[in-house]
Amino acid sequence: MPASSSTAICGPPAAAGRRPNGSLAPERAPVTGARYHLIRWTGLLGALGLALAAVLGGASPDPPAAGWAVFTSGRGVLSVLAWAAGTAALVWAWWSARHGVPSARWALVTVGLWAVPLLLAPPLASRDIYSYACQGWTYHTGGDPYAGVAGQGCPWLDAVAPLWRDTPAPYGPVFIWLAGLAAAAGVGLTGTVLILRAAAVAGLALVALTLPALARRCGLPGGRALWLTLGCPVVLVHLVSGAHNDALMVGLLVAGLWLLVARPVPPDADGDRPAGGALGRGAAALMPVAAGVLLGLAVAVKVTALVVVPFAVVLAVSGVRRPAALVRAGAAVLSGVVAAVVATSLLVGSGWGWVVGLTRSGDSRQWTSPPTAVGLLIDYLARPVGGAPQAVGVVRMSALVLLAAFLVALWWWVWRGSGPVARWRGPVSRVHGRYLPVGDRGQAVYGAGVALAATVVAAPVFYPWYLVWPLALLAAAAYRTRWFLLPAAVSCFLVLPDGSGVAAMTKAPGTVAMCGLLAVLVVRTATRSPTILRLSRRFVGIVRR
Repeated sequence: MPASSSTAICGPPAAAGRRPNGSLAPERAPVTGARYHLIRWTGLLGALGLALAAVLGGASPDPPAAGWAVFTSGRGVLSVLAWAAGTAALVWAWWSARHGVPSARWALVTVGLWAVPLLLAPPLASRDIYSYACQGWTYHTGGDPYAGVAGQGCPWLDAVAPLWRDTPAPYGPVFIWLAGLAAAAGVGLTGTVLILRAAAVAGLALVALTLPALARRCGLPGGRALWLTLGCPVVLVHLVSGAHNDALMVGLLVAGLWLLVARPVPPDADGDRPAGGALGRGAAALMPVAAGVLLGLAVAVKVTALVVVPFAVVLAVSGVRRPAALVRAGAAVLSGVVAAVVATSLLVGSGWGWVVGLTRSGDSRQWTSPPTAVGLLIDYLARPVGGAPQAVGVVRMSALVLLAAFLVALWWWVWRGSGPVARWRGPVSRVHGRYLPVGDRGQAVYGAGVALAATVVAAPVFYPWYLVWPLALLAAAAYRTRWFLLPAAVSCFLVLPDGSGVAAMTKAPGTVAMCGLLAVLVVRTATRSPTILRLSRRFVGIVRR
């Protein structure tokens, strides 16, 4: 297919709207075929550079170097140089095609080429996979992974980062069972790591199967959504190479939402029946429950998936959005979620220790988490006057309260089809009266993506792979992309090949930089928000009186 015609299909819609025939117009001139070849092979060179970095100084089972000690050996320096060059090439290639790709097949072939070197190399940029292995070994041998892996006899304990040896596993029963299966089938550490990596790739394969259809139901090209998600260097480095269990969670989330949008919907306000109702009415009635089961399995991997459930309930409503319809849809979806979580907890026999383990996830203090950065800055400023360093906990708790309030407001805006959600999503998004037609289901998916993005921002800790949570949903439903793609591109440079965090090495300057960035964003938002400007004018008017 020629690049000029294919990009019109897989590129994003323009701000001007739609063509007379109803098709979406491309945002800008299509990229030439030669440019796509350059993108593919430059990205492959970047992936080879990252594989070399992993071989020279990746996250091997040997105890990691501390801080800047990674630069003291020749292999360490070469590893960091290969990592920097490879990451830069991969980010450039991914960013260059963010507006559209020739086809979904081209995106899958390109991403597959990039993934091969990383699958053949040691883990890169994180040692969490060794924590997974020890947690699985502990569960397989009858121990309790929710009591920490230290002191339970794991033969691979030295490979686990010291910070997480005493920390309870914060993962749900589904992943603990999979980790136990990997430890049993893998026999040794290498086999266990390979099986865990295969499980992560299976999660990404589920994304590849369901994300294009989800994006098309949201009014956006499937190839573009695949590229923005699977082609993202964060996914390749931290989910393919690092094998983080976020891949399973995201795959189940996307599959669950896809089941909801795959159902036929009632006629709209004009009596027109939307196309695409491939399922019968009987099967369609069961789709919310089945979707709830998939979402529940995602929760049983990482509890973060709960944030998506309220928006999935809105997506499950067929026809006019009335309270009774919401109750019926909510009962169907929630029954599936609860059944999946309870059944897996009972079958695995892990109990509810994974809920307790969540309270220890904030043991790390890094400036990459905005609430933590604000708390650290307050502590730094309070030390000269004799203040006790205790602001981090207070600011973190305040951020969680604000997050809860924002999520409630966001859900209400999505449910009512009003508020700033449509404006945030882009100028093409419209809501037709009180109905939720196929073309406008993207607003609920977009709301779920924004909810996950807000959760990442307000979380007490931040790691680059957390950005994958909202990435897939926003890639499927957002017309404007730069605001979430740019942080993903920058975060690729935050972790060195052996898993050492740049944030831990730059604590004070990073804290100041993060707080400065937050101040700029707050001022920028306040000066551009119509609601804030209207309230400010009212306040000024009251003062003048």
